[in-house]
Amino acid sequence: MTTNARLIEVNGQELSTEFFGNPDDPAVLLLHGAGHSLVNWPDDFVERLATGGRYVVRYDSRDAGRSTTYPVGAPPYDLRDLVADAAALIAALGPVPVHVVGMSQGAAIGQLLALDHPGRVATLTLASSTPGGPGHDHPDLPPMSDRLAAFFTQADGQVDWSDRTAAIEALVEGERPFAAESRPFDAEGVRLLAVRTVDRSHDIAAQSTNPYLLDAGEPWRHRLGRIAAPTLVLHGVEDPLFPIEHGVALAAEIPNAHFIALAGTGHEVFPREEWDTVVPALLAHTAGMGE
Repeated sequence: MTTNARLIEVNGQELSTEFFGNPDDPAVLLLHGAGHSLVNWPDDFVERLATGGRYVVRYDSRDAGRSTTYPVGAPPYDLRDLVADAAALIAALGPVPVHVVGMSQGAAIGQLLALDHPGRVATLTLASSTPGGPGHDHPDLPPMSDRLAAFFTQADGQVDWSDRTAAIEALVEGERPFAAESRPFDAEGVRLLAVRTVDRSHDIAAQSTNPYLLDAGEPWRHRLGRIAAPTLVLHGVEDPLFPIEHGVALAAEIPNAHFIALAGTGHEVFPREEWDTVVPALLAHTAGMGE
């Protein structure tokens, strides 16, 4: 797969950005989740979208991968700054709106992009998300699973991120409780990704810490009815962080949103077994808009 990679400066930040496919095709911007980086969108998945006639763009947000990093535990920015970065990156890509695909924290950014920068979003796809911000209270929706709550309770936060082996293992074990329980956990595949993640990160400690400390700002769930971009909501049937009711509610609150439940999927980037569902859905959703 041919990749064009470069650093793009927006809002005083250097964002490591990669491009795939024909730039004359409709652009699809991938927004990764908290603690992730651009490599969490699998190369083969990106290639399938590019082969389907999409110009795919993925990038490291602040504190991720090869982008600008800040001291561990003290990120001088909030979620709205990440939204502003995404909006500025879209503007740098050209004069036409792009198709935005966000996962987890990236989906929260996508919601705010569609609300606050509607002219830059052709279509919106939200995966592993919740109505409004992930840090906001949703008493009408079920809480995270007991299994995941126990993981957070037991986590001691004492990973030596300067130890490459320890960092890799921490990333692997950090993904395990978010995965679907109905499928065997792909420890080998996740470890290969963890190796790549650690080896290309400017500061893996910052990447694994700072995104979880961000202030989500004022709740915006009450604004979801104003999203005008055609919206697709993808949600894992076995999501332990945001049980599937969160995805159903999100789709119900965005006008004319289409909802697809993904079997055998937890709170994770689409498992390979679901690509035959996800890729055609994404290609269909982004067809005819911005072309």
